[in-house]
Amino acid sequence: MLGLDACELGAQLLELLRLALCARVLLTDKEGGQLPPEEALDEAVPEYRAPGKKSLLEIQQLDPDDESLVKYKLALLGPVPPAMDPSLPNVQVTRLTLISEQAPGPIVMDLTGELAALKNQVFVLKEGVDYKVKITFKVNKEIVSGLKCLHHTYRHGLRVDKAVYMVGSYGPSAQEYEFVTPVEEVPRGALVRGAYVVTSFFTDDDRTAHMSWEWGLHVCQDWER
Repeated sequence: MLGLDACELGAQLLELLRLALCARVLLTDKEGGQLPPEEALDEAVPEYRAPGKKSLLEIQQLDPDDESLVKYKLALLGPVPPAMDPSLPNVQVTRLTLISEQAPGPIVMDLTGELAALKNQVFVLKEGVDYKVKITFKVNKEIVSGLKCLHHTYRHGLRVDKAVYMVGSYGPSAQEYEFVTPVEEVPRGALVRGAYVVTSFFTDDDRTAHMSWEWGLHVCQDWER
């Protein structure tokens, strides 16, 4: 089994810290917020209720006399970050990259511009190749718990595939985070070749819709249509 890299280990430690600090908080109804489309939430457990939220500043100031906890939080979260631009979203997904060792190069989807324009772009995958998806994102203000990336794939208006990737929990950072999915194989054969529409969502344990977008995918016999 491969060892955890620093990003994966940090995400796991951050989740443990979040659970420890929220253990004293009674479960409450989650606050209102924008919800993704109904179909994007069918993976959630209906009875689940997220623990009461605490801001990053509240967590930093919690139990100031517990020296070991203070050191742990400092090592994991760093110092209290400076005030951020309030207009920035808490989570920003900046790029989605399809990576295949058989490909001429990485296939990069820039998510910092006009997302509606992605509907008119077609990303080509060669049938039968192995590939991974790398998700690049930023967390700007508060700890976000249980990030998930969902991809719903449609052909001729019918959903033919659904993928859910558990990204993890992360704290604010000036640096971008990267998450890479396990290796998957593109189906092969005449029946699977052709055009698809993928609807992607980035959400979390609170069902906050951080981002959603549509993009085109074409499965071909080669790397060009």
